[in-house]
Amino acid sequence: MSRELREPNEKLGAVLALAGISNAGLARRVNDLGAQRGLTLRYDKTSVARWVSKGMVPQGAAPHLIAAAIGAKLGRPVPLHEIGLADADPAPEVGLAFPRDVGAAVRSATDLYRLDLAGRRGGGGIWQSLAGSFSVSAYATPASRWLISPADSSVAREPGPVRQPVAAETPPEIPPAAVAQPVGRPAAQPSAAAQPSTAQPSTVGHRSAAGHPSAVGHRSAVTQPSAAASPSPVVPAQPGPETPLGQGPLPSPAQAPAQAPAPASTPASIGPTAPLLDVSPQRVGHSDVTKLREAAEDARRWDSKYGGGDWRSSMVPECLRVDAAPLLLGSYTDEVGRALFGATAELTRLAGWMAFDTGQQEAAQRYYIQALRLARAAADVPLGGYVLASMSLQATYRDFPDEGVDLAQAAVERNRGLATARTMSFFRLVEARAHAKAGDPVAAGAALRAAEGWLERARAGDADPTWLGFYSYDRFAADAAECYRDLKLPRQVRRFTEQALSRPTEEYVRSHGLRLVVSAVAELESGNLDAACAAGTRAVEVAGRISSARTTEYVRDLLHRLEPYGDEPRVAELRERARPLLVAPA
Repeated sequence: MSRELREPNEKLGAVLALAGISNAGLARRVNDLGAQRGLTLRYDKTSVARWVSKGMVPQGAAPHLIAAAIGAKLGRPVPLHEIGLADADPAPEVGLAFPRDVGAAVRSATDLYRLDLAGRRGGGGIWQSLAGSFSVSAYATPASRWLISPADSSVAREPGPVRQPVAAETPPEIPPAAVAQPVGRPAAQPSAAAQPSTAQPSTVGHRSAAGHPSAVGHRSAVTQPSAAASPSPVVPAQPGPETPLGQGPLPSPAQAPAQAPAPASTPASIGPTAPLLDVSPQRVGHSDVTKLREAAEDARRWDSKYGGGDWRSSMVPECLRVDAAPLLLGSYTDEVGRALFGATAELTRLAGWMAFDTGQQEAAQRYYIQALRLARAAADVPLGGYVLASMSLQATYRDFPDEGVDLAQAAVERNRGLATARTMSFFRLVEARAHAKAGDPVAAGAALRAAEGWLERARAGDADPTWLGFYSYDRFAADAAECYRDLKLPRQVRRFTEQALSRPTEEYVRSHGLRLVVSAVAELESGNLDAACAAGTRAVEVAGRISSARTTEYVRDLLHRLEPYGDEPRVAELRERARPLLVAPA
């Protein structure tokens, strides 16, 4: 369906002429892009003529698909306003900003959390309408600003009354009295600023004292500040295969120059007529941060075992909205604030990773940008590097390997002398993935050797961050196999996949499925059709147990490679086994 405007869309017509795309050609490109995203579109040259000559605006994801189709032909991003469709964007900038000011950064992140809620209540309508809006160039400003200054000087927020809209800001299922506190936590007492909170933690599926479900999963009561809740320590330089560039460690949060704390910000009003209520922002303590870190730990485990599309993983955006956002808008010391921003950055990166795994690239990009900004507020440089590595993997997966190299190298350069050996190994491995996708075997090989060298220097007693718990030699071997797959070196692929599959585990189910697909591809390229089908069958079985669009795409790619052997009974059987997986929503 389309809604009619008063005048012809001359901007769209001019850009189509510039790109040399006919009406029929644009319709075909838009339909194809929609099919890649699971949308059934039936536009034709008459539809495009109406958009241009009558100013009709297509609904849903079509405006962004139009921009993506034209951008692909021009070789650059095309914003909606350039083609006269800016009014079709429900949230053109939400989540894409990387503010310099800490208060503005909090507003940017919490706005994104609310947008995600609106999308989920509307059956995913927000993210579907943004389909095709992923642009790798959106990472340029966040990455450069983080490289220039990866740590804010002060993040303390002083307590004070805040004017909050009641009806507009309060989710329907939460009464106005609960706005100032995260769900499941009693109201802060006057002495809360001096002592850590002793509130009993909530659990997923349990009810809070206010009678509403809490998004955070917690396992034990917290009565003292936890060491895990403190900001990540600066790690001294470690001997490794690369010489640091003379960059000294950043000052710890406690050593940061004193600066007047930013005033508590007022959340953006949803409606102009919403009534206002004077509330006191809650005082945040270490125990609040511990709950968020425990939630991140649970979410990482769920994601690896069940996939980013599982219902358990979907609790992460809810946790950010219900639990993390009120804490960010609360009051805290600089020390607690650093820890709070770090924990929230971890959760936000996880939300982006899960969106990436389910094919919601636009949502993933916005979460990653906000995670990087929160990591800067936390003064946690390795965590910021980890976010950049996640951005790099997405860029590489989306066929922007050159930008993937840039993002990975940014993580490496800023963390010289700061990150642990295991962390540096992972960053170099991500860089190798991008070089391999770009078809550069020399650079990929050098990065792989550096990654392996760093990993060999890692020790059990190193102060590795908790978010790196997944990374071991098995993971290195799995990614090395994918590098050699992209470089079309099947013998090396087989060598590394054998190592990666030597110890399958129920803890990392999705990774095991991906490795099986890579193994199947290597066997096929080596001429072993039976072994390829056997590995493919095992991969389909694993993929059927999780909810991961990325794993499904790996299986789809394998079946595409098997098309020349379609008459073989083994291939036909594998294709039939995979049919339910390919038609089911991820």
